[in-house]
Amino acid sequence: MALEDSHVRRAAHLARLGVSDDQARGFVDDLNRILEMVDQLQSLDTEGVAPLAHPLDATQRLRADEVTESSQRDTFQHSAPAVENGLYLVPRVVE
Repeated sequence: MALEDSHVRRAAHLARLGVSDDQARGFVDDLNRILEMVDQLQSLDTEGVAPLAHPLDATQRLRADEVTESSQRDTFQHSAPAVENGLYLVPRVVE
């Protein structure tokens, strides 16, 4: 399916995008190349190829779950307007 300028201008109108005629022609060329590539991919024989859940069959390296900083709660709460039992007190918003 080959796209035309009118298709691009229609899509731009629906997306509320301002597109000049030169831009529309450039988008037509780009989109047609993309569609040709998709057609090439669809023509490949994938019979017997199992779908992949992930392209890499590997596990992600994770760092150790360790505390690396000391607690600074008292320092941070010192400048708060209202604190009780280590919690910030805020005005009630919802009744």
